[in-house]
Amino acid sequence: MTPTSKRRGDPIRVGVLFSETGVTSTIGRSQLQGTLLAIDEINSSGGVGGREIVPVSYDAQSSPARYALLTERLITEDRVNVIFGCYMSSSRKAVLPIIEKWNKLLFYPTLYEGFEFSNNIIYTGAAPNQNSVQLAEFMTSNFGARVYLIGSDYIYPYESNRIMGDLVMQRPGSEKLAERYVPLNAGLRDFAAIMKEIRDLRPDFIFSTVVGDSTASLYCAYAEAGFDPRTMPIASLTTSEAEISQMGWEVAAGHYTSAPYFQSIDSESNRGCLGRLRERFGSECVPNLCWEAAYFQMHMFANAMRESDGDEIAQIMPQLLGSEFDAPQGRVRIDPSNHHTCLYPRIGRADATGQFTIVREARRPVHPDPYLVTHSLGDWTVALHAQP
Repeated sequence: MTPTSKRRGDPIRVGVLFSETGVTSTIGRSQLQGTLLAIDEINSSGGVGGREIVPVSYDAQSSPARYALLTERLITEDRVNVIFGCYMSSSRKAVLPIIEKWNKLLFYPTLYEGFEFSNNIIYTGAAPNQNSVQLAEFMTSNFGARVYLIGSDYIYPYESNRIMGDLVMQRPGSEKLAERYVPLNAGLRDFAAIMKEIRDLRPDFIFSTVVGDSTASLYCAYAEAGFDPRTMPIASLTTSEAEISQMGWEVAAGHYTSAPYFQSIDSESNRGCLGRLRERFGSECVPNLCWEAAYFQMHMFANAMRESDGDEIAQIMPQLLGSEFDAPQGRVRIDPSNHHTCLYPRIGRADATGQFTIVREARRPVHPDPYLVTHSLGDWTVALHAQP
């Protein structure tokens, strides 16, 4: 579109590309619902200068190859300039060269392994210095530095386990006991030998980068093995309220997750957003860290569009970089130097109601450092419900 078409009030068509089916569909559906909720809010308040945002949405079916195929379709057939989507890093990696080839813009609302920059991506999920650093400090301080690493068999778990291993090994008495990987569709049977090894090695904590439906299988296998999270918990970056809804509250209780967002954040902005979500989708959606990022990034895009002279990436990006928004987690900001987002690290302990009790949180947003040049805890503080 041209600046002239913008003045005519033509709709703004955006690509929406998440997985509504497949092994990562629980998170994918929540990301889609966060995106659609934001679009509804923007359009009901007059759109972008009177222009309606119209989503062109496809189901990527948890397949990186399908993500790539649909990205090409959105750009060449549907003529969109901006795509909101992807969950697994393998899907982002599949989409990235296509986005760059056509010089389009991808908003990526998922935590990831870091060590990446693209002029064509806005990263709104946590980088390693906004979740891994804090989780390593918390777990080693409270439980010890002998860690067992387990993840799904693709790029994000490999890189995240490498980072966590490096962080833990900086602590006194540290030891990386084992590093194991399971298929993306792993079930209870796939964790049997792993639970036996954990019983033999007795780590201080287990670090999980298992994703999708396999997350429930891991936690259920842990519970069936009779392990106690009070002495040997699972710590994760990827286990959210959505995965807890699959495994059962009693199975998840006592385990830890590091994330910028939990449903239990006690703020007017968060409560209001959750209320609007339930009004729009009922109990169908389970809000989580990826849902929240998908929600606020759409609002940041709309705000940038209101200030831009046109719909092309060169016209949008100057308004987007450095912009801020009052998200449910707090006031976030897109860093102009690396396209990542300033976020609020938190540690949550899963409770018996399917929620997280926040036991540590940053008092100020932590600047994104995707290459881990510096490690800051962001004025790390104990929350009201302290670790027992």
